[in-house]
Amino acid sequence: MEIKKTLEGAKLTLAPIGRVDTITSHELEAAIVLDGVDELVFDLAQVDYVSSAGIRVLLSAQKRMAGKSMKIANSKPAVKEVFDITGFSDIFTLV
Repeated sequence: MEIKKTLEGAKLTLAPIGRVDTITSHELEAAIVLDGVDELVFDLAQVDYVSSAGIRVLLSAQKRMAGKSMKIANSKPAVKEVFDITGFSDIFTLV
């Protein structure tokens, strides 16, 4: 999986490409370096599928960002449906 990483001041944007699943979720997890980050954005515009392993990575990042901002942006309908069905659309900030 390729992950585009953009750091603008204290805002980190991670934009994975492809699937975030059991095989690739460790790559996304490794890309989450939060030193000096006050805002974290996961841009999922190019993600076709998120498994429970991917959701675990996102949930872990949200816990690490406690008291700071974390958003999930540009989810495709199939990915948004996974968040809705699992109830995580009520936990994550989806934009």
